[in-house]
Amino acid sequence: MIAIYKREFRACFNSFIGWLFLAVVLFFTGLYVTANNLAQGSAYLTYALQSSLIIFIIAVPILTMRILAEERKNKTDQMILTAPVSVWKIVLGKYLALETVFAIPCMVLCLYPLLLGRYGTIPYGETYVSLLGFFLYGSAAVAVGVFVSSLTESQVIAAVVSVVLIFVGYVMAGICNLISPTGNLLTQILKVYDLTTPFIDLINGNLKLTSIFYYLSVIFLLLFFTTQSIQKRRYSVSVKHLKNGAYSVGLIVVTTVVVIGANILLGLAPAEYTEFDVTKEKLYSLTEESYKVMDGLQDNITIYVLSPESSMNLDVIETLNRYEGYAKGMIQVEYVDLSSNPDFAKQYTDASVSARSLIVKSDKRSKYIDYNDLYQMELSYETYGYEMTGYDAEGQITSALHYVTMDDMPKVYLLEGHGESALEAGFLSVLAKLNIEYETLNLLTVDEVPADARGLIINAPTADFSGDDAEKVRQYLNGGGDVLFVYGYSREALPNYQSLLADYNVTLADGMVVEADRNYYYQNMLYLLPEVEYDDLTASLADGYVFAPYACGIVIDEEAEEGGEVSYLLKTTADSFARINPDEVSSGEKADGDIDGPFALGARVTKQTDGGESTAVIYTSAVIFQEMADAIVAGNNKKLFENTVRNFAAVENAVSIPVKSYYAGFLTVPALEFIFVGLIIVLALPLGLLITGLVIWLQRRKR
Repeated sequence: MIAIYKREFRACFNSFIGWLFLAVVLFFTGLYVTANNLAQGSAYLTYALQSSLIIFIIAVPILTMRILAEERKNKTDQMILTAPVSVWKIVLGKYLALETVFAIPCMVLCLYPLLLGRYGTIPYGETYVSLLGFFLYGSAAVAVGVFVSSLTESQVIAAVVSVVLIFVGYVMAGICNLISPTGNLLTQILKVYDLTTPFIDLINGNLKLTSIFYYLSVIFLLLFFTTQSIQKRRYSVSVKHLKNGAYSVGLIVVTTVVVIGANILLGLAPAEYTEFDVTKEKLYSLTEESYKVMDGLQDNITIYVLSPESSMNLDVIETLNRYEGYAKGMIQVEYVDLSSNPDFAKQYTDASVSARSLIVKSDKRSKYIDYNDLYQMELSYETYGYEMTGYDAEGQITSALHYVTMDDMPKVYLLEGHGESALEAGFLSVLAKLNIEYETLNLLTVDEVPADARGLIINAPTADFSGDDAEKVRQYLNGGGDVLFVYGYSREALPNYQSLLADYNVTLADGMVVEADRNYYYQNMLYLLPEVEYDDLTASLADGYVFAPYACGIVIDEEAEEGGEVSYLLKTTADSFARINPDEVSSGEKADGDIDGPFALGARVTKQTDGGESTAVIYTSAVIFQEMADAIVAGNNKKLFENTVRNFAAVENAVSIPVKSYYAGFLTVPALEFIFVGLIIVLALPLGLLITGLVIWLQRRKR
């Protein structure tokens, strides 16, 4: 076998074919890497690899068409067939020679992530698993070409048939979807030769043993078929062995069934044993919070996917498989085709449903998860369009599991009627994800704060409370209620509102806080980035910033600290000061009458009342819980809001799993290096290989 391997490997590079194959593969992959990674700054090599798959349709047949067909045409196969070497070793030697040729450009591609790493952060785990998928896909294509070459003595026919078969494997997923989006017996049979889907599984950052085993199975079967094809001719040469070694259709059928069965059995194994999440943010892995929710399930749950499985996003399918695999018997996933059952969702929700959305149902209630909520979209200031930046399937699904199994639904009220800022959609979605019901409340229309209130949110009123309104809030708080106070700098005093803060021995410093330490403001000395003090409300922000512009300072007297529990959440530095008249002072220099810092901009105060323990959380920036401020610090303000509201009484068990970021950063490639590197990988390297191959071929022709 080794002799055959060496012979075929040398033959590839003694002719022009091997050099041409290397040049074609490296040219197209280099072209896509230049376009996607160098030009657009993408940190993911997966896009270039996926785009490059199409080159195998042409390049592989060129490499494989002569490997057995030429032997047969020149009658040199008779010498091999009568040699004391098993046919399997002959086929394997030839195949491994071609694989070695194919491995050369793959090894070159393995250097590209290291090269790109000079310009930014590369997700190496996902990248090298994608390269593994690329190599396995190409290896399967080579096996197709070897098998076809064994069937004919015409290299042209071998090349044409190989092109057709590799193309069919490339588009088989689309063919099956056209035949039946929901799948049927025919599509299940055709998917046996779907070469692309296992590759897609691998490039998504999910190292699936089923995908690897599939490619190895395809390679094994095709080489086995090749062996049987040659055996038939070999036994025609050795007539005395005809009875013992006749070409056996039964053997082929049995081997094929066994291999398919092995793939099916491996596919039935639990995902935790066959799938390994190599993404940087662990996109497909479930967190401990999800496992705790599933461990506590008492009801059977059905998750309806409003899409055929063949049309659903693979990342969502992988996530759902992990839920179903872990909570076997308790969670069942079903796919529903809305085109054939358009009214299905109406029995569970009144919302206008969209395709690929989810419905999570228990015997108690159901929850609709819109497809758009499974992903985080953010406005790109480079393209002025929205781009997908995060994956929130686990957060939404686990929240829904908790929701449909809860016995008691917590509720908070958002006060209005005093010019309060309405919570924007992103912050309302935080409440929804925590399974906290919310409702606006105008104190003019009620005699008291409703008894079912777990907390009040008073978000930056611009007009003062009436004495009656303040008393209604006070009665609620004295009964052990919790409240989130948001108060910003105001030119006019709001005495009744401030009297509620005074009940917690909290007063506000005059003036607007100015930060003189450059490390603690953003662009403007009024755009504060305060120090984040350690507390359970801020623990998830320890390594990040909170944006709190146009703030005033909190003053908590000693009586509050003695009579209750005080936790400072946000603080300015000792270089800060409160500017008494912002209109008259345009510079960052402290003026006469300004008050020296530091100041607290966020605090939690707990006091004992006749009705129990009451907690007030106070923030002194009117815009701290707005999308604009949150975007400056990549979602940290929203995390602070989430931690605050889940701290309300009896909401501690609320479930909220953070969005998993897709962002791996952009590559910053200097213009000169872009041109230099691009020219090397797109032109210089492939052209050098072509010239080398041409010189060797011409020299051999002269001999």
